[in-house]
This record gives sequence, structure tokens and C-alpha cells, in this order.
Amino acid sequence: MFSYNDLQVIDVVARRGSFSAAAEELHKVPSAISYTVRTIEERLAVELFVRLHRQVELTPAGQYFVEEARNLLKQMEQLRLQTQRVANGWSQSVSVALDTVVRESRVNTLVRDFYRQFPDMELHLTMEVFNGVWDALADGRADIAIGATAAIPVSGHFDYRDMGVLEWRFVVSPDHPLAATSHPLEEKELSQYPAICLEDTSRVLPKRVTWLMDNQRRIMVPNWHSAMSCLKSGLGITVVPAHMALPRIANGELVEKELAVKPAFSPCCLAWNKATRNPAIEWLLEYLGDSEQLHREWMR
Repeated sequence: MFSYNDLQVIDVVARRGSFSAAAEELHKVPSAISYTVRTIEERLAVELFVRLHRQVELTPAGQYFVEEARNLLKQMEQLRLQTQRVANGWSQSVSVALDTVVRESRVNTLVRDFYRQFPDMELHLTMEVFNGVWDALADGRADIAIGATAAIPVSGHFDYRDMGVLEWRFVVSPDHPLAATSHPLEEKELSQYPAICLEDTSRVLPKRVTWLMDNQRRIMVPNWHSAMSCLKSGLGITVVPAHMALPRIANGELVEKELAVKPAFSPCCLAWNKATRNPAIEWLLEYLGDSEQLHREWMR
């Protein structure tokens, strides 16, 4: 109904308060400005301006129209800029999948720094468990995965950066029967108690469990927060990432016990789909740093 030029004329006339001043700013003759305003008013069947001797003032309808016109102008400008960005390899959003083993305290800093760098883009974060991070990459739900296992379970154009290994600690509640033991715990003894297991969030790839004895009952939980709650309540047993376990061991919330068969370290990595690179992803990959920085900031 109205062109960008029409809306711009109304905006400038309202801001400058006269047809002549608007004409000067827009490099047009006053009669052209007056004609554009009159044509718009005829389309609307309302008066937008009250004509005075050398100036104009907005009517109540004109005030409303100007406010909406300015919103439309901003949206049209955003449309132009975003289209140019897409043509140059940008996208409106970046999706990052984080394995639940990473330090959640680091996420807030990532979000803050991203929006400082890209105030017009959206950052989509999801928390995944085990093969869920690879599933999100393979399915296109994520552009980058932080804390993925280094063993890539899918084929595709993926690249990765080593994040070091994740160490596991076996911990129980101070009130749990195993807390009083002084010998390395064998599988037969451990299997008497339910294992607290995180539910793999993979939708297509095979689901997996990190730590479970044969014929052991399970308590399935969605995340480490729930797992810690079950642990501290003495409802079950499990191994916990060292960076989550150590502070709780230090303050007495949990007790570490020795296992006869120690859990293997878990190699982790930063992974991304090489087919979806854009400037925001490039910035994130540089921001997240090398292997040493990744391990220090996300795995300790």
C-alpha cells in the first residue's frame, strides 16, 4: 500500500515540521513532498497533518501513522541488512549444543560475549546428553557442539578440536551404606544399588550409558542437576565428572570411594559441521580457543 519512499516522506515531514524543510533534507522540491503527503492521506481517507502558515502539525491519526511508519522503516532496513548478510554467508542465528558434562558457569559468559559481538543475531543453546550432541549436529539442529565425545559416531563433513579428557569420580552420599567401606568396591557389591543414569538425548543415533553394572537397576534422570540430587539423597550411585564432584567432596556433600575397576577417561572435543560455516561460527571457533583453553574453561 505504501512504498519505502512514502513512509520516509511522512517521517521526515513529521520530524522537521514543514514541507520545505523535509524537501531540503530529501533533496526534493516542496511541491513533490506536498503531493506525496496528500496522496497518502487520500488513500487513508484521513488527514495526517494540520496545515499551518509555514508549518504542519500531526493530527492524532497522523501521530499513530508516523509511529507505525517508523517501525516499518526499521523492519525494512533490517530486512535489507539481513538479506545482504545472508548473501555474504551470515545467518540470523547460530545453534550450539552443549553436552551436560561441560561447566554450566561458562555458558553465561559465552552468551554475554556473543551478543556483544553480534547484537542482531540469535544464539540458540541446547543441553544434550552423550550421543545427543552428535545427533544434533548430524540432524542440522546444531552448528557447533561443545563437549562431544571424540569418537565420531556419524559420517559427514565434521571437524573437531580436542578438549582433553574428562575424568570421572565415584561418589556417594555420606549416609549411603557404601560410604563406610574402606576397600576397593567390586562390581558384585556395586550392583546391589541402583545406578543413576542420564537419559541419552539422541533421537536417531543409538543411545548409550556411561556407567552401569550387569543386571543393575537404573534411575533415569534428564541432567546432572537431577543426578546430584539423587546422589545426595542416597537414592543411587554413579560416577560423576571430576569438576562437578570435587567441590561437593570438599564441602562434605559427597564422599569419594575407590573402585576396583576405575572408569575410563572420556576424550571430549569441540565439533562443528564444516558445511555450515559463516562469520558468526568462525568467531565462535576462534573465541572458544585452542585445546588447552577449551579444557581449562569447560572441563575443569
